[in-house]
Amino acid sequence: MIVPYVSSLSEDAMKAVPVHIREGSYAMGATRLQTALRVLMPAAFSGIASAYVLGFSRAVGETMVVAVAAGTQPNLTLNPMEGAATITAYIVQVSLGDLPHGSVAYQSIFAAGLTLMAMTLVFNIGGYLLRKRFREIY
Repeated sequence: MIVPYVSSLSEDAMKAVPVHIREGSYAMGATRLQTALRVLMPAAFSGIASAYVLGFSRAVGETMVVAVAAGTQPNLTLNPMEGAATITAYIVQVSLGDLPHGSVAYQSIFAAGLTLMAMTLVFNIGGYLLRKRFREIY
């Protein structure tokens, strides 16, 4: 679900590189592959890096898709072939039942949501700083 998002943003970043830079590479005798790898990728690096950061932030924030895809079993394993529980799956699993106001489970789902929000904020700030550092002005 995240791959089309990242690829679309990366494509837009590469198309945003001015044409005269591409044409200059071709004029120097570079092939299309050399132009893409040695000219377009470095010039569009800030946009590509931002696309990956935004895609990862979106993946962290997804709730129902992750809960259905990963399963709601509270397993922690390094094997990607087994089901695992994510923070969002935990929120879904705990909030399905009746939760009394003020209980530990009730407060824990808000703490989990706050953790997700903080992670997304950190990734977005990191993406902004990365984009700001590698941005090239033409």
